[in-house]
Amino acid sequence: MQPPIAIAHTQRALLPLCLALACVLPWALAAAQSSPSVVSTKAARLADANQSFHDGYAALQRNDLATARDEFRKVVADAPEIEEGHSALGAVLLQMGDSAAAIPQLQRALALKPGDRSAILNLVVAYAQTGSYHHAIATFRRLEPKAGAKSQPIPPDVRAAYARALAATHKGSAAIDAMRRAVDESPASAELHDELGSLYAQQKRWREADEEFQRAIRIDPNLAAAHLHLGAALAMQHQLPQAVSELTTACKLRPNDAEFHLQLGNALIAENQDDDAVPVLQRALALEPNSTKIKYQLAQELQRTGDEKSAVPLFQQVVSAEPANAAALTNLGLALVQIGGAQQAIGLYHRALKLTPTNPIVYQDLSVAYIQQNDIADAIRALRAGLKLDPKNPQLYYNLGLAYKLEDDAPSAIKALEQSARLDPALPDPHYTLGILYMQQGRFDVAEQQLRGALQIRPENADGWATLGSVYRQQNKLPQAVSALQESIRQRPDQPSPHILLASILEQQGNRVAAKAQRTQAADLMRVAVSLQRASFETKTGDVQLKNRQLPQAVESYREALHSDPNYAPAHRGLAAALEQEGNATAAALERRKAAEIFASKQQNP
Repeated sequence: MQPPIAIAHTQRALLPLCLALACVLPWALAAAQSSPSVVSTKAARLADANQSFHDGYAALQRNDLATARDEFRKVVADAPEIEEGHSALGAVLLQMGDSAAAIPQLQRALALKPGDRSAILNLVVAYAQTGSYHHAIATFRRLEPKAGAKSQPIPPDVRAAYARALAATHKGSAAIDAMRRAVDESPASAELHDELGSLYAQQKRWREADEEFQRAIRIDPNLAAAHLHLGAALAMQHQLPQAVSELTTACKLRPNDAEFHLQLGNALIAENQDDDAVPVLQRALALEPNSTKIKYQLAQELQRTGDEKSAVPLFQQVVSAEPANAAALTNLGLALVQIGGAQQAIGLYHRALKLTPTNPIVYQDLSVAYIQQNDIADAIRALRAGLKLDPKNPQLYYNLGLAYKLEDDAPSAIKALEQSARLDPALPDPHYTLGILYMQQGRFDVAEQQLRGALQIRPENADGWATLGSVYRQQNKLPQAVSALQESIRQRPDQPSPHILLASILEQQGNRVAAKAQRTQAADLMRVAVSLQRASFETKTGDVQLKNRQLPQAVESYREALHSDPNYAPAHRGLAAALEQEGNATAAALERRKAAEIFASKQQNP
């Protein structure tokens, strides 16, 4: 918050300036006998300064700060020896927000007249606003009354500036005391209550902070900063629904402030409202397109919501602006791996390792990139390097087990996976992979134990239930196999393979009618899968043709895709784009409507 600048002392400065000029003029006239030209010149200069001061004061009364500034500059130019001109110019510059320019004027005023209380008050604020906190504190202490002297009131805004300087120099308790005095002297100021709340929040004194923010809001419900600060404080206290509500209000009150939207986006992320967070962060970036901080947060959120393709260019911009940001390099590498760009990611991970050579997570991510490149030996070396740094990391052992499995080194894979499971028994993946390895070795009893352990931790795993059903069949535990396969089908009814295996077991049990029904479902699903595959292929062909502006061919490809699968929404959207470019807007609108209806239907019936 930029506090209002107290310049009421300018009116008091008017009389001293006039008196000073009156004192100088007799001296100048007395000197006329020896040097008439010098006296005449000085008198004219002082007369001009006097007029400029009066004009500046009149402009100030009209709230015409620019004119007041220009007139007081004339005073300083014509009569640099007159303290009041420097004090008045410094005060106006401060009120106009040019604190840096105000400081030398106020310093000059105090050099000429050390007791100018108004200049001291304004200089405290100017120092605080420009980050010269130690100077602000030292200057404020010049206001402390000498022994036996009567204390003079200090404007609340000056006390607030002093409090901010104390807080910035890590004197939290003293800052709170100073701000509380400011609040006591101006209890109706919502801004001061908000600032006091912020100081309490810095000390993690949440109850007092919340009370001050709420007082500020009661005084001024439209004070956006108070809603922002209350929302941020509530988020720190993990009261996320209330935090989101306050931050939403703050953004409505300050719709064009990027920082407000960033804070709301972060709260939505913490509340696991990722889909809502993305557009809020996009709004923040639109308001401040050069903000690396916002780009990085948005890129991370896009990556988290599965839109790695959109995240990559944002991460690239962050890395370009901050080449020594190891975390950004790592996140960019991960996003590239997720979209198939492992080769480029490997170079980024090596750059990150040069910056943070003791970070085992970078080695873990590097191993994934190597595995995607089918470079298993380098993946294993990276994982071993990571385990030297963090020998109790279960995820590193799990990745090492997968790498050995890809090399068909089952004994080493099992050893690594078992170590992963020991280090973190709550991880389902080591148990599941061990179950598959043991099944492949024909060790069905151990495989059953591992698979059941994995499914107990994470029951929503259709493939896991199907694999367990296959193991049960090998053990001739047919009723258990049927139950496991039925659970797999319940979770993923569109997969044909569990139906086929279940049909075989039902046939073995003598239930031919049920077996036939399962085979029929499997055949139908396989036809759908083939149709979907054809539709996808034809749609991708149409996309290439559309990009090359081969419109008739693109239309034909999209129609072939829809012949294979009439409910394939991407083909409808592609056909709409091609028809629109051909000039057939009506047919294009119809195709878009079909695509929207299919999408809505899938949302309602996932």
